[in-house]
Order: sequence, then C-alpha cells, then structure tokens
Amino acid sequence: MFIRKIRKLSEEAALRPISAVHALALANARDGEEFWALLDGADRLRVKFRGAAVSLCSIVNAKSGRCGEDCAFCAQSARFHTDIEKYGFVGAQKILDAASRAAAAGAREFSIVVSGRRIRDAELDEALEAIPRIATQTGMSACASLGVIGERDLGRLKDAGLRMFHHNLETAASFYPKICTTRTYESNRETVAVAKRCGLFVCSGGIFGMGETWEQRIELLMDLRDLDVDSVPINFLNPIPGTPLAEKKSLTPRECLKIIALARHILPAKQIVVCGGREVNLRDMQSLIFHAGASAMMIGDYLTTKGRDPRADRRMLEDLGLPVKENLMPAP
Repeated sequence: MFIRKIRKLSEEAALRPISAVHALALANARDGEEFWALLDGADRLRVKFRGAAVSLCSIVNAKSGRCGEDCAFCAQSARFHTDIEKYGFVGAQKILDAASRAAAAGAREFSIVVSGRRIRDAELDEALEAIPRIATQTGMSACASLGVIGERDLGRLKDAGLRMFHHNLETAASFYPKICTTRTYESNRETVAVAKRCGLFVCSGGIFGMGETWEQRIELLMDLRDLDVDSVPINFLNPIPGTPLAEKKSLTPRECLKIIALARHILPAKQIVVCGGREVNLRDMQSLIFHAGASAMMIGDYLTTKGRDPRADRRMLEDLGLPVKENLMPAP
C-alpha cells in the first residue's frame, strides 16, 4: 500500500509542489521495496526535468582558514584547532591555473570560494580580474562563493562575467543556532535573496548529517524552494578532527540517497548537485546518486578535504551510460 502512495506522490511532484507532510511521508520510506520506489520516482523526475546528461563542477579554495565564524562543521574556523593549510587570497593567476586543471578534468562550471564572512576589497578586485578570464581561457562558467555580500558588489561581479553566486543556508532555520552562533540564518537567507534580485543564478544548499531531524531536512529544502534557488548543493558531513562535530557518526549510504531523493521531489526542476562528503558517506553506493535524483556532481578536491580522482568519476559515468553535459547553466 505504501509503495503505491510513494509512486502517487512522485507523480504529483511532477505537477505541483508537494507539501512538507507529503515530503515526510516519502522520508519514512522503509528499506527494501519502498526505498527503491522512492529512488525510482526521483529518477523519473530527474530525467523529466533535467534530462539524462550529468553536469560537472569544481571549486578552488582561494582563501583558506582564519575564519572568525564558529560553524561547528568547519575546519576553517579560527576558533578550532585543525590541521588544515591556512593562506590568504591566492590571486587571479592561481585561480586561473586551478580553473584550467578543472576544465581538463571535465568540469564545465568553476567556483571561487573564500573563507570568512566577507571578502576584502583587494580580494574582490582579484576575483573581478579572474572571472572574465575563466570563461575566455577555459570555456567554463564562473561562479563565486564570497560570503555575505551586498547588491553593489554583486552587480560588479555580474558585469565582470559572473554567472552564478553560491551561498549555502547550511541547515534548517530551527537547527541553525546549534551549528553557528556568530552569524544568523537570516543573514544567509538575505544574501541568497539579494543574489536572486541581481539576476544571478543562485546555488544554495546545505550540509546533512550534523544531527538534524528529517523534519529539519525537509524544512531546509522547503526554504530553498521558497527562495527559488537555481541549484542545490547537497553536502554530507565529513567530520573533521578538531571541530565540535568531529565525533559525529556518518550517515548511512541509504540515508544519503533518501536525502537526494527528497531534494528531487521537493525541487523537481532544479539542479541537484552532490558535493562534499559523498566518498565518506556513500562509499560503494556513489553511483546511485543519479538514480536518487542528482543531476550534477562536484569533481576534484573540496575546500579542506580530498575528493576522488576525477578520472574515477568520469569512468563511473561512462559505466552508467550517462553523458556529461557541456554547460551547467544555460547561455545568458
């Protein structure tokens, strides 16, 4: 009986936004036939709204560590004792070198990511120099994750050729105070809203597995739907020694796949990108992220942790018979 309900809710998700109550019903799918019915529905939604091809993106950690925030998951906080490499803004040329490597690995969208709440003026100038060259020298679309930023600077970035702005909400509003006390959830939400008003594609998601409930996972996804973000990065906690969440137990692979499937049902037409923590949490089930509804994947290294060899990811896609999309975002 419940399998029929899952299939019906998947069909409804293709026609109209599903409610939080219905999303929770999907989250309650049990292992076995119900679990696979949930993934089957997510896969049909993925193909219907995004097509068969998979998009690949990559990032550069352009400024590492020494962040004044206290986000409990983050190895870059100056408040925690971690072993990450710390350095200032790397400059335009090193960004372009990293972009060239990402393009060679198959990425078609490349993001400049910095630590800290706000980017400094001199760092912004370097980013403004690098952004148009990313497109002209590598053919990739440029994205940036520069912390809390205002409309004026977002306009300058867009004029320089920025296509997408990334800013995670991190987790549900009701759980956020347990994860960060130095910045408000509303400041993150407003940054996302400002980027949308500027006409940029907006990439915003969160980290799952930090102790939040299924209801809070749905709460976050519903808020992302309300903000009408264009792309949703799904990260899974990779506990870092020295952070408050260092001892947090990893999600099971099936939990990760259910989270991806929920995201696809709640945001059926959006780009769902599986990013950090997939190797640690999904283990041998990584290839199922697309059947669970993911339409994109980050390749290469993450901010402070190593990713899988991009050649292994490309081979996985070849084995699955999934083509690689040439561009993450449509032409302007």
